[in-house]
Amino acid sequence: MQGFVYLVGAGPGDYKLITVKALECIGKADTIVYDRLADDRLLSAARTDAELIYVGKASSDHTMRQEDINRLLVDKAKEGKTVVRLKGGDPFVFGRGGEEALALVASGVPFEVVPGITSAIAVPAYAGIPVTHRGIATSFAVVTGHEDPTKPESTIRWDKLATGADTLVFLMGVENLPQITAKLIENGRPADTPAAVIRWGTKPEQRVLTTTLGQAAADVAAAGLTPPAIFLVGHVATLRDKLAWFDNKPLFGKKVLVTRAREQASQLTSRLEELGARVVEAPAIKIVPPESYEPLDRAIAELATYHWLIFTSVNGVDAFFARLDAAGLDSRVLAGVKIAAIGAVTADRLQAHGIRADIVPVQFVAEGVVSALAGEIAPGMRVLIPRALVARDVLPEKLTEMGAQVEVVPAYRTVTGDTDGAALAEQLAAGEIDLITFTSSSTVTNLLSLLGREGAALAGKAKIACIGPITAATCVEQGLTPAIIAKEYTISGLIESILQYYRGEYHD
Repeated sequence: MQGFVYLVGAGPGDYKLITVKALECIGKADTIVYDRLADDRLLSAARTDAELIYVGKASSDHTMRQEDINRLLVDKAKEGKTVVRLKGGDPFVFGRGGEEALALVASGVPFEVVPGITSAIAVPAYAGIPVTHRGIATSFAVVTGHEDPTKPESTIRWDKLATGADTLVFLMGVENLPQITAKLIENGRPADTPAAVIRWGTKPEQRVLTTTLGQAAADVAAAGLTPPAIFLVGHVATLRDKLAWFDNKPLFGKKVLVTRAREQASQLTSRLEELGARVVEAPAIKIVPPESYEPLDRAIAELATYHWLIFTSVNGVDAFFARLDAAGLDSRVLAGVKIAAIGAVTADRLQAHGIRADIVPVQFVAEGVVSALAGEIAPGMRVLIPRALVARDVLPEKLTEMGAQVEVVPAYRTVTGDTDGAALAEQLAAGEIDLITFTSSSTVTNLLSLLGREGAALAGKAKIACIGPITAATCVEQGLTPAIIAKEYTISGLIESILQYYRGEYHD
């Protein structure tokens, strides 16, 4: 059986700038051969059984020679596999995609090219520099800054290039900047021409240096800028002063640790990234089934005997309705039961199942439910609370004091996540993490457990942001001092408090 190869452009760095078609290819691939500049998060779209092969190249440090990569693609295809060759930027813009395609043709392997957004355009755009602009630049040229070292001499036509296009974009040219700038000036480009060097463009680590053609090499050396970076020459570079947008985002340059369970982190992660932060997902907890569903299943079979059903989290809602479905039932069995939910998000998840909560307290903690239920609970009423196996006892205790017959059944468990604690400890020890977000008490205790004996000292090197006072109290118990406690105990409230903190508007 003949395989197939997709030569796929992964885009310039921001992993969200990949195309729909590229993601489809990643999702169906048997084998993915990927580069250093292809963001690892793109691999999360791969099948769990996909074979992942890293062949990244850095300057003077090649994991695999190009000839071997070509042979690898051919061999994997001849095994009958669907292969994705995932390359940074666009495969045919200094990506050696043409060489790989020719090798496939020579071996009779069918292939398809999936173009990607090239860094030649995207990186200047993220720096606030359009490569063309009416009245300033009507043409641009993309040039390699790193020619094939086996060539006897340069084949760049410097005499034509220097003044032949209004904007010049050099890819992979930082290490050769002295030679590039000298050639351009020697061939007629004025030394005072505005220029810019952009490192890690489109990523939260982006760094932009504005300079001139004549001063560029010295400025880059003084700033210590290293690859990957592009070099842009042209008067459009002056537009950055007015058009800079990416590095003006409120959380730009901040590295934020998200400790939520992986399946729940997306909302927080996405919003923080939209605000410019670099997010490191390090799930401190993992949501798993209880050791037995028997108590929950039994309670579901007896739903008609309960007066109130109280949900304390989205996880409880999901687990409850999953078991309802497993029993061949649906929301109609709740017709005679009143329902309370802690928090708007939990209430929203109930609505997704067609259920509108009778009570959603203003204060999104157990105490809020107790207060809201005052006068609603009569002695002898049966109350069902499907929740985590280990949780605070405030709610059942207070309801019992009201005379209710409370049954707490385990709907799920939170266990320590599979984050690499040693690697995370290194980042914290080096001061690389600016902010740690905690969304529950279990994220606090489990993260410290992952970090080991010096956990509190390491975590204390970063600012701490908590979703509410209960989580903050756990931090204090564990030796951490929260800098931020959300006023509204939701993800949106946490993000707003973080923004206020970095704007200097946060008050306890």
